[in-house]
Amino acid sequence: MKYLDVDELNRLQGKRIKATGIFTFDCYPGIACFNRCCRRLNLFLYPYDVIRLKNRLGLSSDQFLDKYVDVILRPNSFFPEVLLKMLDDEEQSCSFISSAGCEVYPDRPDTCRKFPMEQGIFYDSDKKQAKRVYFFKPPDFCQGPQEEKVWTPAQWNQDPDDALYDQMTVQWAEVKRLFQRDPWGKEGPEGPKAKMAFMATYNLDRFRDFVFQSSFLKRYQIKAVMLRKIELEDVELMELAFDWVRFYLWGINPKSFKLR
Repeated sequence: MKYLDVDELNRLQGKRIKATGIFTFDCYPGIACFNRCCRRLNLFLYPYDVIRLKNRLGLSSDQFLDKYVDVILRPNSFFPEVLLKMLDDEEQSCSFISSAGCEVYPDRPDTCRKFPMEQGIFYDSDKKQAKRVYFFKPPDFCQGPQEEKVWTPAQWNQDPDDALYDQMTVQWAEVKRLFQRDPWGKEGPEGPKAKMAFMATYNLDRFRDFVFQSSFLKRYQIKAVMLRKIELEDVELMELAFDWVRFYLWGINPKSFKLR
């Protein structure tokens, strides 16, 4: 999910569906196209996706990033993208797919959870309002739209964890939007500041070490109840990380800590 301007909104493909609109779709092991959508993907992972997947697999952040992702910096972009690696097989399959389906299904990435929907946040600069936009965009080979099961966008995102994924994805989209302008200066996007920002957003294990084992807590004051949470709970730690990146790069007043 990302913030969209008018040009980006107009470039999106697929059928736009209102929040109260409907579409038909179903997917199950017996359908002819089962698992085909899990191949040859450009699947971007958001920071919360990495948390869920590395915890599911019992890996550290370093281990997961080394084994399962490619980090790329696209031209005219000021922050790297994290892509899930595909297997080196004939079909370039997702690393987590089997004949029975997705092996990490309860912790699948946010993009997979929303498929075949694409969602974004359109900011109307005239009305000073942000609103969700929904596009129904199954691939051409997909047989799911020919099924009879009817959904609204809200019904499609009814998994108990979807609200949490959505919350974290929206928070990341708000941070990512700030990277529309260059925060690095002469250092460039591979300098020390950039490495710190990437660590804070995508390598939560190292960020936790940074908070508790560096001079972080000598420079920043965090309430005791918050400290107890971030020591053990990934969501609270990630929210602190997003807050710190906004302050560290742009000087935006933090909500979760203050300077000593």
